[in-house]
Amino acid sequence: MRIFYFSTEWTIVLCFVLWTVINLSAAFICLHLPDKVFNPHSFFFRSHPFEKEGQIYEDVFKVKSWKKLLPDGGALWKKRGYKKRHIQDFSQENLERFLIEACRGELTHWLSILPFWVFGFFLPASSIWVMLIYALLANLPCIIAQRYNRPRFLHLFERTLSRQYIANVPDS
Repeated sequence: MRIFYFSTEWTIVLCFVLWTVINLSAAFICLHLPDKVFNPHSFFFRSHPFEKEGQIYEDVFKVKSWKKLLPDGGALWKKRGYKKRHIQDFSQENLERFLIEACRGELTHWLSILPFWVFGFFLPASSIWVMLIYALLANLPCIIAQRYNRPRFLHLFERTLSRQYIANVPDS
């Protein structure tokens, strides 16, 4: 339902500005949510049977061939961000941090998709579909990469935990 009418130039500027604000706001919100919200075992974040532990994303989308091209948004937030591109520390603490941040990244991208409808306030109704398509194209690759990577890191984390447990079991 279009309410505001602007010149074409201002409408284009507003679209760019609004998408930037939406994406930064989603990231800001997720950065300030407590870590306990980002449990990789929760229903929203865990791998579901149809995903086959993330393998569906390689089979259908060939994620391994393009995921390295995605930006690492954690690098943008100096103090609160977490760079996920090159993991070199495979300690239990760092793997746990990676899992939390992978969940945080996924939620950020889902939240970035949802407000596509606000463009309906100043764009023709037919343009709302263009905004939805843009939001999906800009965010789904990042979501797919997170959903592909997380099960692998979760297995690695669980193996690290079991090794640590075995190492700490006293001899009888």
